[in-house]
Amino acid sequence: MGLFPVIIHGAGPQMNKLLGEAGIEPQYSEGIRITDGPTLGVARKLFLEENLKLVEALESWGVRARPVTSGVLMADYKDKDTWKFVGEVNKVNTDPINAAIADNYIPVLTCMAENNEGQLLNVNADKAAAELAKALVPLKIVYLSEKGGLHNKDTGKLIEAINLDEEYDRYMNMPWVIHGTRSKIRDIKDLLDHLPRSSSVAIIHPESLERELFTHTGAGTLIRRGTKLHKASSLSEFSDVNKLKQVLVRDREGLDAEAVVDRYLDSLKGKTFAAYHDEGMEALAVVLPPDSSSPSGLAHLATLTMTRSAWLSNIADNVFQHLKNDYPKLAWTVKQDDENLTWFSEKADGSIARQGEVLFWYGIETPEEVRELMAEFIQHGRQMFGDNNLESQLHRAASGALRIKDVAQKLQQHRESLGQQTRAFSTSSFSSRNMQRVRRSVVLESR
Repeated sequence: MGLFPVIIHGAGPQMNKLLGEAGIEPQYSEGIRITDGPTLGVARKLFLEENLKLVEALESWGVRARPVTSGVLMADYKDKDTWKFVGEVNKVNTDPINAAIADNYIPVLTCMAENNEGQLLNVNADKAAAELAKALVPLKIVYLSEKGGLHNKDTGKLIEAINLDEEYDRYMNMPWVIHGTRSKIRDIKDLLDHLPRSSSVAIIHPESLERELFTHTGAGTLIRRGTKLHKASSLSEFSDVNKLKQVLVRDREGLDAEAVVDRYLDSLKGKTFAAYHDEGMEALAVVLPPDSSSPSGLAHLATLTMTRSAWLSNIADNVFQHLKNDYPKLAWTVKQDDENLTWFSEKADGSIARQGEVLFWYGIETPEEVRELMAEFIQHGRQMFGDNNLESQLHRAASGALRIKDVAQKLQQHRESLGQQTRAFSTSSFSSRNMQRVRRSVVLESR
């Protein structure tokens, strides 16, 4: 498929098991294993064994794999007095990795490094992976974890996404973010700060790898730099209303789009709404909270506009994460030929199509509510939300403009045809009385 995986592994759980059997209690400082001489010897032997297991397993499935156990990671002592033989990576030699890929092998690396004197040093596997990613600048970085991601220890729930630009300080100040979790979030931030903004890190269960790589929703915890979003509940909170109008008009259909947007913004002055947007307004979403007339207590995503850059830089995902946090139940509609239909489908719990339109929703729990919503959409389409949907208004205006244009063209063709008939009659040998009758008939037909 044109993708070239690079695998790097540690052996932390196996290491703890071996040390436990030997009656040695693992020692940590700030979440990092203290590695003395005997521990380093055990680690080196164990890492080579685990590396060989991975390579043999891949080969048994018909995948060509190559062990790369030295010569890639160079390091200095992290702090010899505190952590003993623990290294901090200072250089990554990518030549052995590129050579393996060029020969159609998957390189499988351990997280052991060496210093300029040839001394082996133990490197935290997450940190080793981060330094490797900085050097390779890959399309995607995936950490495999039996826990399947990061969990909020206060609630026990999986954290689906962390947008570092907005949430890093908040997470670092949480009481449960300590030791390994704290180090992991800090190291991932440092990694992403060195990579393009479109890069992300996923922490997933091994069984979810295919889902993470080949679907929009992914799995586990997704960590990205994100983009800081602003939230407004009135038009006065926008510093430039004219720019807001331009954003709502861009890429919209119809010659009357500007007038429709003007009327739409006027209508928002008397409504409760929430608008989400980034600093440059590459992305904009307007949500109307549920009221007494909302089917099944659903909030309504009245409009969503994204530039291509917003889609590619994950701003769209960031916006939707905010919507899910603020609105437990939400519905929205898009045209059936929308190029992002698959993305919308991944964000929804369900959908239904009707006459070129698709209704999506999430948060509805009972079958009765789903049936009620679907029946409403089948009967009314986008009009089920009244005139609150901007896309619906623009579509109606565009359709009306096309009908008027079509009628005007037909009328013009009709007039031209009648003119030709009149000229034909004028050169004939009809009597003046017959000519007057024809002209009266032409006038009546034109009317």
